[in-house]
Amino acid sequence: MARSNFAIVVLAVLVAGPTALTNAYVQPSASSARIGSIGGGSSFSAAVAPRISDFRYASSMSSPALSSGGMTMGLSVPSALRSPFKKFRGIASSSSTSRIGMSDAAAAAEPEEEKKNFLQKLKNMVPPANERKKLLPLALMFFCILFNYTILRDTKDVLMVTAPKSGAEVIPFIKTYVNLPAAIGFTAIYAKLCDKLEQKNVFYACTIPFLIFFGLFAWAIFPNTSWLHPHAFVDAVAGHLPAGFAAPLSIIRNWSYAVFYVMAEMWGSVVASLLFWGFANEVTTVDEAKKYYPLFGMGANVALIFSGQYVKWVSKMRANLPPGVDPWGMSIKYLMAAVVGCGAIMTGIFSYMQNNVMTDPNCVDQEKRKNKAKKKKVKMGMRDSAKFLMKSPYIRDLATLVISYGMCINIVEVSWKAKLKQAYPDPNAYSAFMGNFSSATGAVTLIMMLLGRTIFEKFGWRTAALVTPTTIGVTGLIFFALTIFSSTFAPVAAALGTSPLMLAVLVGAAQNILSKSSKYSLFDPCKEMAYIPLDQESKTKGKAAVDVIGNPLGKSGGSLIQQVMIFAVGSLAAATPYLAGILGVLIYFWYKAANSLGDQFEEAMEME
Repeated sequence: MARSNFAIVVLAVLVAGPTALTNAYVQPSASSARIGSIGGGSSFSAAVAPRISDFRYASSMSSPALSSGGMTMGLSVPSALRSPFKKFRGIASSSSTSRIGMSDAAAAAEPEEEKKNFLQKLKNMVPPANERKKLLPLALMFFCILFNYTILRDTKDVLMVTAPKSGAEVIPFIKTYVNLPAAIGFTAIYAKLCDKLEQKNVFYACTIPFLIFFGLFAWAIFPNTSWLHPHAFVDAVAGHLPAGFAAPLSIIRNWSYAVFYVMAEMWGSVVASLLFWGFANEVTTVDEAKKYYPLFGMGANVALIFSGQYVKWVSKMRANLPPGVDPWGMSIKYLMAAVVGCGAIMTGIFSYMQNNVMTDPNCVDQEKRKNKAKKKKVKMGMRDSAKFLMKSPYIRDLATLVISYGMCINIVEVSWKAKLKQAYPDPNAYSAFMGNFSSATGAVTLIMMLLGRTIFEKFGWRTAALVTPTTIGVTGLIFFALTIFSSTFAPVAAALGTSPLMLAVLVGAAQNILSKSSKYSLFDPCKEMAYIPLDQESKTKGKAAVDVIGNPLGKSGGSLIQQVMIFAVGSLAAATPYLAGILGVLIYFWYKAANSLGDQFEEAMEME
């Protein structure tokens, strides 16, 4: 029996090594004792372990005791084996100590490892140097463009809505009969410029005239509107026409404001949508666009907060001017000075990128750039360009997205601005409200920008493209419901300490803020990503047609619907139920185009 047990011990040593043997011996002896791990974690085999567990290392190496089933018997261990046993005992002690030390070290290293992982995650979030070199200037450019657009948008509304014998009813007419023809004319000019000039020179040729006009308007045109605007002539004509012509006549009466309105609208379509995003698509890859388009716009939407507060500050400043000073004239100069200054910064950044980023092979693929430069431009007229674009389902779906947005936002926005004028008839109060509105839009857009990157990464292009129509559809229908059933919501308004009119104004403001923030954070990046897989011809002329014509066509289409409804039922308020139904139909076609474009975009990306 002793020989058999001893043989098992020797076998264990050969199989598991000295550490396992020592672990077995140093544990208290009992027939049910558990044996330590072999070789760092493996257990003895079922046949060996129960028998080895019965061994107990005696206090004297010369006579170790063997316990089996409670019986103890002496065993003489040969001297040849004693020395190795002592050696194994020493190894066991050392191994146990080192294990404890390693456990302590591992425990101490865990917070250090977590810290390293956290720092590594932060490091991975920071773009590499070659991407930062182009992304930061692009973000600053977009900041300047949207800073200007916010000031121009708020100013054009105040000028036109509060002008003599004018109101929100003028907006549908000016967008249909002035803005749309101007957009079509610009598209024809832009196509000619693209055929004759380099792309960078096209940028300068389009932006500088805007800045010159806004400067002239503040210092030359606006101070002389008293004799530039033909009030007497329009009053004479109005006496011979029905009252329904009051809105179109107001455009003629305040023609310089109408031109300013169109130039401000065109700044958004031409400089922001066409020129900036076209340049951004040229500089960035699709992978970079997916990562950074939702994010670098965050810096731009800080512009909405700053510009909104700047407009509000100017509104307060003109309220405190001494008698004899034209408050509007002074504020227009301050506002346009900011526009011209930001425009100069924007063109300076563009020049810097042309000289330092576009020529850097780490930032832009120079081989592709040379191939584009060598490619002969195909010159097409307006009709040929329209035929070329209409043959492409891809461009048609893109145009449907842009037109649908323009029509939907216009249908809701004009009704809201009519309510807004009722609540704030004074230009100072109206302008101050619009300043706060722009700041709130910027703040909400910043949050949406943070969510935008997650939406793109987790759900993809299609889901991101459907967020904006969903937002506009839901919030727009809520606003119309509040307007149509205002008497029903009167107790709710009273409980909130306000009037049904002010409640409609606030809900309409919330609708506009959510709609615009989802546009800036998701709709615009989706639209711009969709251009990247296209060839150069489709990019330039397709983008010009979609952005410059599509956007005004959408707004003009919405305005035309409102005009038809006004003439049919008598007023904008009476047309509200019909406008709500039309909004639902437009959202349906928007959804359909977005899904179709999503399939084509994914297919184009697979072919790249």
